[in-house]
Parts: sequence; C-alpha cells; structure tokens
Amino acid sequence: MGWKLFLHSVRMVLDNLGVALRLSALLYLVQMAFTVFLFVTPDDSLQQPTAGTVELLLLSIFAVVASLWIAVGWHRFVLTGEEPAGFVPRWHGSEMLSYFGRSLLIGFMLIALGSVIAGLVLGIGSSPALIGLMTFGLVGLGSYIFFRVGLVLPASAMGKRMKMRESWDATSGDSTALLQLALIVIGAKLLIEIPGMIDGNTTGPISLIYGLVIDWFVTMFGVSLLTTLYGVFIEGRRL
Repeated sequence: MGWKLFLHSVRMVLDNLGVALRLSALLYLVQMAFTVFLFVTPDDSLQQPTAGTVELLLLSIFAVVASLWIAVGWHRFVLTGEEPAGFVPRWHGSEMLSYFGRSLLIGFMLIALGSVIAGLVLGIGSSPALIGLMTFGLVGLGSYIFFRVGLVLPASAMGKRMKMRESWDATSGDSTALLQLALIVIGAKLLIEIPGMIDGNTTGPISLIYGLVIDWFVTMFGVSLLTTLYGVFIEGRRL
C-alpha cells in the first residue's frame, strides 16, 4: 500500500505535467531567486544590517508566499479540477494563510518532539553510530507523524477546517502503509541527492543547478503525496 501511494503521487505529477508547469513555473522562479541569492551572497555579509539582508528578507517572504500559492493551487487542481487561467493558479488568500498557520503548527510540534527524543538519546551516549541511527530514526518518525497529521493541509487548501486529531484518526486504519511510505520517501530522497554530489562539492554550482531542477519535482511530489493521502483517507478515493 505504501508503494502504491508513492507511485500514484509520482504519476499524478507526470500525467499532468503541462498543468503542473503552468501552475508553478513562474512562482517557482521566485523560490529559485531566493536560493541563488543565498548561493552568491557571502555568509558574513548576511550577518550585518546591510541592503543584502533586507533583500534576503524580502526574497524569503516572496519564496514562502510562492510555495503556499503553488501548494494550494495544486491541491485544488487535483481535488476539484480547478486549473489556472494563465501561468499562475487562482489566488486563495484565506486558504493560503490557513495553510501557512497549520504548516507552522506541525513544524513546531515535530521540532519539539525531535528535540526531546534527541536529548534523551544523547544523554545515553554521543558516538557517531548512535547519532547516525538517531538521525535516521528521527527523520523516519517525523515523516510518519507528518503523514498522519498532515491531511489538515489539503483540507486548508480546500477551505475546510480539520483538526490534527481528525487527520490522525482518519489514517489510523492503515498506519503500517504510512510507515512504509515514510521509509520509501526517505530512501528516494537519499537517491536523488547522490547526483548532486557529482562535482565532489555539495555547495558547488553543479549541485546548485541540479538542486534547482530536482527541487521543483520534489515540491510538486510532496504536495501530490498529501493530496493522495487526503483523497484516499478523507474522500475515500481509490488509487
């Protein structure tokens, strides 16, 4: 079941590639500008109150808005068939604001949980093997919990109110599949990061270009994955 959810989400992007590009291409350029700015700006210049810092702040805000715009637009396209009239999806300000708030809430919850677990584990020891095992375990646990409670995000995109508890209960019937899905996603992420190391420097220009290209698909896949889970567990759709 976990593998079917993964493949369905990948096909969702590939089968609707034209709409996906039309919906996200211009907005993704804003996110690219933020990434490129960080790449070309020296770290020490960002620590001073200069014009570069102001530009970074503005670009980061634009990048967040663009990512919310893409996510809400893609959720709505898949779930309702709402296509963009031009090269950007329709503006849904209240839904985007709700999406942002729910995302922050989930993020803070996962960070707090991870910090507590990491503190307990590091209290036992701090060997490289233990730290590596802990990191993998935390990423897996975080992904699993995110899939269990993250259905509140597509619900927000649809203008519906859903509590994380409701999302958790809705996915309780097939939690094993979501655990499998979490492990598959982690493995896939590790695989797609390998080509970015081809120049031997993960911060080099080749890695930057590769990252910018692959991050678009990762973004669309991530939103598609949540949409798939929402369709299956909330709307009762079949894969």
